[in-house]
Amino acid sequence: MGEFINQFLFGIYPYIAITIMVVGSVFRYDRDQYTWKADSSQLLRAKGMRVGSNLFHVGIILLFFGHLVGLLMPESVYHLVMSAQTKQLMAMIAGGIFGSICFVGLTILIRRRLFDPRIRATSKPTDIAVLLILYVQLILGLITIPYSAQHLDGSSMVALGNWAQHIVTFRSGAADFVLAEAWVFKVHLFLGLTIFLLFPFTRLVHMLSAPLKYLTRKGYQVVRKRG
Repeated sequence: MGEFINQFLFGIYPYIAITIMVVGSVFRYDRDQYTWKADSSQLLRAKGMRVGSNLFHVGIILLFFGHLVGLLMPESVYHLVMSAQTKQLMAMIAGGIFGSICFVGLTILIRRRLFDPRIRATSKPTDIAVLLILYVQLILGLITIPYSAQHLDGSSMVALGNWAQHIVTFRSGAADFVLAEAWVFKVHLFLGLTIFLLFPFTRLVHMLSAPLKYLTRKGYQVVRKRG
C-alpha cells in the first residue's frame, strides 16, 4: 500500500498537477484576463508593503531558480566542477540564506493580510490560502536543512535530482528515487506540486506576466497632475 501511494504521489500526481497548471492558466488567460493580476494591497496600506514584498520576492525568486538548477542539472554536468557532497552543502547554505530572507518578507505580508482590517476586508479566500500554503512550504524547506545535515554524502540531493529529471523527461521509475527519503522531503515535494496545481486559480498567475518590456521601453511615462 505504501509503495502504491508513493507511486501515485510522485509518479502520477506530478503530471496531474502540471497539466492542470498549464491548461488552467491558458484557459484563465483566454477567458478572464481582467483577473490576471497581482491585486496589490499597497494602495490600501503602504506600511510594511515595500520591505515585506521586496524581501519575499527576492527570496522566492532565488529559491525558485536555485531549485530549478539544482534539481534539473544532471550529475555528469556538475561533477565537472564539484562533487555531490559539495553541491548539497552549497544548497543547504544558499537555501538557508534565501529561505530566511523569504521567511521574513512573507511573515510581514501575512501579518498585513490577516491583521490589517482594510486589507483583510478586501482579501479573497484564495489570497489568504496561497500565502499560508507558501508559508508552510517555506517552513518545510527550512526544516529539510537539518535533515540534510545528518548525511552530507549528497545521496538525498542525487535522489531528488534523479526524481525531477525522470519526471520532466517522462521516464518511468521516478517515484522509486524518493521512496526511502525522509518524510519532510516527501511532504515538501507534494506541497510544491500542489502549488503548481492551484497556480491557475490564484493570483500566482501574475508570475507569467513579468513586465520585461519595461527594461527596453522607449521614452518615459508621462504623468500629468489634475488642474
